[in-house]
Amino acid sequence: MRLTKFTDLSLRAVMRLAVAGSADALTTREVAEVMDVPYTHMAKAISRLQHLGVVHTRRGRGGGLELTALGRQASVGWLVRQLEGDEEVVACEGDPPCPLRAACRLRGALREAQRAFYAELDRITVADLVASPTGPALVGLGARRTG
Repeated sequence: MRLTKFTDLSLRAVMRLAVAGSADALTTREVAEVMDVPYTHMAKAISRLQHLGVVHTRRGRGGGLELTALGRQASVGWLVRQLEGDEEVVACEGDPPCPLRAACRLRGALREAQRAFYAELDRITVADLVASPTGPALVGLGARRTG
């Protein structure tokens, strides 16, 4: 299983927001700078996370990004499914369809591996991801940039 760069970036944004204090509202630009990614890519990720109800955005003075309760409690498996989609690993019904599709065991094996992958990610929450040593390292990223 391989995640897209978009999903990876989105998960890292969620992790950084999870360790931000309520008085430490970060902007999309600040998160992009801390994660060393282009602003436009981060803006797309934040927009998708907002659409999912994981991130709340406030405009204007004192505005910024805030992780919602859903974002804090979400499992990594749920987040990845929302960001990647839950499609099968292989496209046996494509154009043209695979000639082995009626008798192939590969599709079933890959489907089972995908279920196991998501089952493992379902056990991990955002809070688990930012436990020490990751959380302090995430906070330190912002401190090094500004200090």
